[in-house]
Amino acid sequence: MPDYVITLQFKRGVGALGSRVGMNFHQQLASIAPDKSTVLTVGVFDGVHQGHRHLLRRLVERAGSDYLPTVLTFTNHPISVLRPGVEISYLTSLDERARLMKEQGIELVVPLDFTHELSQVSADDFTATLVKSLGMKGLVAGPDSTLGRDRQGDIGFLKQRGSELGFWVEVMDPLLIDGELVKSRRIRSELEEGDVAACAKLLGRKYGFEGLVVKGDQRGAEMGFPTANLEMDPRTALPGDGIYATWVTIDGVKRPSATSIGIRPHFGLSERLVEVFVMDFSADLYGQRLNVEFVSKLRGQESFPGLEELIAQIDRDVAGARAALDQDRKADGA
Repeated sequence: MPDYVITLQFKRGVGALGSRVGMNFHQQLASIAPDKSTVLTVGVFDGVHQGHRHLLRRLVERAGSDYLPTVLTFTNHPISVLRPGVEISYLTSLDERARLMKEQGIELVVPLDFTHELSQVSADDFTATLVKSLGMKGLVAGPDSTLGRDRQGDIGFLKQRGSELGFWVEVMDPLLIDGELVKSRRIRSELEEGDVAACAKLLGRKYGFEGLVVKGDQRGAEMGFPTANLEMDPRTALPGDGIYATWVTIDGVKRPSATSIGIRPHFGLSERLVEVFVMDFSADLYGQRLNVEFVSKLRGQESFPGLEELIAQIDRDVAGARAALDQDRKADGA
C-alpha cells in the first residue's frame, strides 16, 4: 500500500495534532490502543447536527462508565473517493467536529482519511479490526449505515457479525425536524439558499466558520465601511451570496457585524469574497483568525446606479444588521 496519513495522533481521550506516514488502516487503529473497551459509531458526522447529536447522546448512554464512547470519523467524505471529481463542501473543520463531539460526551475521536485502499477493506476485515484494535463491544448506527467494500456490512450483516465477534448493534431511528430527515446535505441546501435561520434549527446552533484576515482592495474603507477580508479554506460551505447579520468573535469577545458574501457586482468583480464589517470597532485585524456566526440574511447581492446609492444601501444594511442582532441578543437572553 502507498503511504497513508492519519490526521490526529491520540493519546488518552481527544488527542493532539500530528501525522503518521506509512501506516495502513490496521496499523493506524492498532496504534491508538485505548485503555478501555469501546462503544462506537462510524461516519463523517459533518456539521455534528441535531441528528448526529441524537445518535451521539445514545452512544454515550450505552457506553456508561464501563466503556469509552468513541467516534471513528472520516476526515473526507467517502463520495469524493468513490465518485472521482465530485467535490463536497464541509460544514465543519475536523478540529471543530472533534470539539463538538467532545461537547456531547464523546471521549475518543478517531479520524481516518477515506482512501481508495480503505474503500477496498472488506466488512469482515473492518469489523474484526474494530474489535481487535479498538476493543469494540457495541456499535450504534443509523438504519442505513454500512461498513466495508461495496457497502457489504449492512445492518443485518453487522448484527450477525456481532454475534460472532462479541459486540452488540443498536440501530437508531433517524431524527425528523419539520417532517424531514436531518441530514448534512439538507443543511448545505438551506445554506446555499441563504436560509441561515433554518440551518441553525437543524444544527442546534448558529452556522459559522473561521477565516484568516488578509489585505483587500480597501474599497470598503474608502466608503467609510472598512471590512475584514477573510481568506477561506476552499472546502468550507459558504452561505449563498448576499448580506447577512452576523456575530464575529475577536480576542474572545463577540461583536456585532454585517457580512457580505459574493462577487461585488457593483464593481464588476468575479472573485467570490467574504467581507466582514465589524461595528463600532477600528483595531487592525490583519493576520488574525476570526470566527463568524450567521443570524439572518438581510438581502441578496445587487448592483447600484452609482456609489452614493451603494453607500446609502450599506447604511441601511448596517442598521438592519443591528436590529436583527439586537433581537437575537434578546432571544438568547430570554
